[in-house]
Amino acid sequence: MSRPRRHFEILDRRRLHEGFYRFEILRLRHERFAGGWTPPLVRERLLQPDAVAVLPYDPVRDVVVLIEQFRVGALEAPEGPWLLEAVAGIVEPGETPEQVARRELREETGLEAGRLLHVGAYRSSPGGTSERVEVFVAEVAAPAEPGVFGRDDEQEDIRTVPMPAEEAFARRRRGEIVAATAVVPLLHLEARRARLRRQWADGGQEGSGGG
Repeated sequence: MSRPRRHFEILDRRRLHEGFYRFEILRLRHERFAGGWTPPLVRERLLQPDAVAVLPYDPVRDVVVLIEQFRVGALEAPEGPWLLEAVAGIVEPGETPEQVARRELREETGLEAGRLLHVGAYRSSPGGTSERVEVFVAEVAAPAEPGVFGRDDEQEDIRTVPMPAEEAFARRRRGEIVAATAVVPLLHLEARRARLRRQWADGGQEGSGGG
């Protein structure tokens, strides 16, 4: 069932910051569900490029590879600002999401992706940011031990954390994994892990190529 397209009008736009992210303040109005228009509203918006999140999964050993890194947005979090996440990165001009997934996987974990399963997409916080994230599960041969990776020119300090898939699911349920980049693909993997393992082990075609 298609939704009717409603309208909005931007009355004024001011750019407040230009950096890795851009920040703007808008004065706008939009149509109401019951008819008519809202009065002028003031809204702040963080402008972020499109991104990709990819969860490395070893279907033979039934192991996922999460990463751990410092996140300034979680400075006041009770558990601290080092979060368990999936691999993620922004889409550069001319790149496809599949290419980004493979590149970021290599940079942040040292792993090469086999098949890629496209999980879907989400908007991380549409009340205030433009970010849209495409999500994948990647077929990998998981390492036996943690390692440290990341790009020196971006001051990345990333530790890989291999763990059994069941442990990752349990840690998400206990609230120990809260980053959306990991939560979304872990939920998907938990729901269809048995089917995915059968298909990948049998050389099935579920997933997408790229690179």
